[in-house]
Amino acid sequence: MESKNQTLVSEFILLGLSEEILLQPLLFGLFLSMYLVTFIGNLFIILAYITDSHLHTPMYFFLSNLSFADICFTSTTIPKMLLNIQTQRKVITYAGCITQIYFFMLFADLDDFLLTVMAYDRFVAICHPLHYTVIMNRRLCGFLLMASWIITALQSLTQSLMVLRLSFHAELEIPHFFCELNQLVQLACSDTFLNNAVMYFATVIIGVIPLTVILFSYSKIVSSILRISSAGGKYKAFFTCGSHLLVVSLFYGTGLGVYLSSTAIQNSRESAIASVMYTVVTPMLNPFIYSLKNKDIKQALKKLFS
Repeated sequence: MESKNQTLVSEFILLGLSEEILLQPLLFGLFLSMYLVTFIGNLFIILAYITDSHLHTPMYFFLSNLSFADICFTSTTIPKMLLNIQTQRKVITYAGCITQIYFFMLFADLDDFLLTVMAYDRFVAICHPLHYTVIMNRRLCGFLLMASWIITALQSLTQSLMVLRLSFHAELEIPHFFCELNQLVQLACSDTFLNNAVMYFATVIIGVIPLTVILFSYSKIVSSILRISSAGGKYKAFFTCGSHLLVVSLFYGTGLGVYLSSTAIQNSRESAIASVMYTVVTPMLNPFIYSLKNKDIKQALKKLFS
């Protein structure tokens, strides 16, 4: 019976953020503008890193990869949402939904790991400045990046394959603007115990452990900054990690805020609206946070434009 139900599933219906007809042009213009700003802003960061040799350091190496991950992260959801609004069709195929889940989780988790690696980079730069170039060598940077890709790819693949074992009815409505894993699992008509167990385990690996590393790194950084005698030295040390700390706060603050409050929010549509913060707004703000008060990025962008 379960296999029969599963074969009946050919597509899902993404309800989006609102069903009001008059709001659709406004939503289309708003999210198209945000997507273009995100794409162009992060692309400039990548081009600045490629064209300016002064930025060929571990910090900007990871920053350029974070910008690439942010572009791909938003590209997994926003273009499909804009297409649905433009065509007035809210359908996504079963295969398309599974594919979207895989790439969404891949680049969201990659963001998480890159922010963790960047926190470690700032820890070494501030706490062990004399050994920074020796510790953060090219081999280690390449290894950390490759490990981040491998872990996130395997985790995303596992979660996607776990969805394939679920059975669904013929037509299902997802109260979201993209195929969100938790929403999809809740709509299944078969046993989801194993899926939930894997999701909780992945939360520890992808969420708790990186956050613990970030908090540990910044506890050491703060301790080192407080030991600096001069006010100028403290400001300079804090300035080197201030942008990253703000990005981490945005990423975890919005992401955890959505998922921790999902139990209190009864309306799934409200949860979808709240998720816009970490799926769209945060990737859009990252280039501005890293470039506005960063002289190296500003100079590289000036050279790029000139």
